[in-house]
Amino acid sequence: MQPLRHLVPAWLVLLVALVVGSSAQAQELPDFRSLVEQAAPGVVNISTTRVVPSRYQQFYGPGEELPELLRRFFGDQIPLPPGQGRERGQERHSLGSGFIIDADGYVLTNAHVVEGADEILVRLNDRRELPAEVVGVDSQTDVALLKVEAEGLPTLALGDSDGLQVGEWVAAIGSPFGFDHSVTAGIVSAINRTLPRDAYVPFIQTDVAINPGNSGGPLFNLAGEVVGINSQIFTRSGGFMGLSFAIPINVAMDIADQLRADGHVSRGWLGVVIQPVSRDLAESFGLDTPHGALVADLDPEGPARRDGIQAGDVIVAVDGEEVERSSHLPRLIGRVSPGNEVTLTVMRDGAERRLEVTVGAWPDAETDVAAGKSAGGARLGLMVGELSEGERERLGIEAGVRVRQVEPGGAAYEAGIRGGDIIVSVDHRPIASSDDLVAAVADQSGERALPVRLYREGRSLYVALRLEPR
Repeated sequence: MQPLRHLVPAWLVLLVALVVGSSAQAQELPDFRSLVEQAAPGVVNISTTRVVPSRYQQFYGPGEELPELLRRFFGDQIPLPPGQGRERGQERHSLGSGFIIDADGYVLTNAHVVEGADEILVRLNDRRELPAEVVGVDSQTDVALLKVEAEGLPTLALGDSDGLQVGEWVAAIGSPFGFDHSVTAGIVSAINRTLPRDAYVPFIQTDVAINPGNSGGPLFNLAGEVVGINSQIFTRSGGFMGLSFAIPINVAMDIADQLRADGHVSRGWLGVVIQPVSRDLAESFGLDTPHGALVADLDPEGPARRDGIQAGDVIVAVDGEEVERSSHLPRLIGRVSPGNEVTLTVMRDGAERRLEVTVGAWPDAETDVAAGKSAGGARLGLMVGELSEGERERLGIEAGVRVRQVEPGGAAYEAGIRGGDIIVSVDHRPIASSDDLVAAVADQSGERALPVRLYREGRSLYVALRLEPR
């Protein structure tokens, strides 16, 4: 008698194996139902209203005929120069997402969701709509903390974003295009991403579908814990293209705690102008591989110069943590509280040295327009110092401010402005002080590039400065 296995056709054995294998694989896929049921009540929709002033005069009264030439260009309203006629406001509305981190009504979202808003409404999962006040905003990390008057609100559990691994499943809940509590899922594509205009955030890259309206919403791990705030997407169409970026929750909560306690964020400051280390530069400085941040210049009053850092040093580590790229240095120093000491590992003259540096604080808003508040919300990303009369005479210029530090990724950096440059004019307005610089950009909408005249190495040149839209 033949064994039973010889009586079963080979194709049937293969079919059973495929079905069993498929079932096993299906069982390994995550089920997000319990996560959504648990987390959805803590996710909110945020709607904002902003009144944008526009200057018009109703030139003709009811029943009066407007000439065809004027109607073709202006409709029934004639724009007038500032200071003339009647100001009228246009309301602009936007949508975003957020989540509750405290039962007493504290809500976390993106700074760009609420920037410039005159009215903010938070809609809860139970359909209640509550007006919200801004506790604080940090444009550098795109984090905002809001407060609504309510108690006993459902909160979300917070995870540890430092423990995230590439390939891990994650999910997002938000309001893309206004569709409340939409759920999307994917995996972590990369960690510690540095984006051009965000030097202080080690972004989490995912392939979770994120669209306009998702901004400020939570990113969850499979345990239902918030590990990030969905902040940006890479797109050429305006919609999702497979690349999404979230702010790690550990970074966001550090910012939120400072905003809640002080209303603002304090960051460490070295006072150095840095540049990337190319392969040729790495060889010339005695480095095996291109890494670290090359110190191109120093603020004469900064903590780095005071504590022994020199131009030409390559900073390769901060408190033992490697500086892989020059863009990593602002992030590592920025998270250090001013007044604390750090150990900088530098390469100098082919030898490695360790220097103790007491980190300073970014100078106040009068001379530091990088914070954005003093510049009407536009992130210039630079620090300037005023010129003495002797310096102006020596350079042969009547006005100007010297650029002490440029933040990598900021608007000034993208325009090509570098440390040591002298800003002579912005939009054809002479700049004789930091106050002049603040005033020159405070009323700019960001809709067009501004011509900036610089004085660099004995010659004059122009660059185009494009501010972030207000």
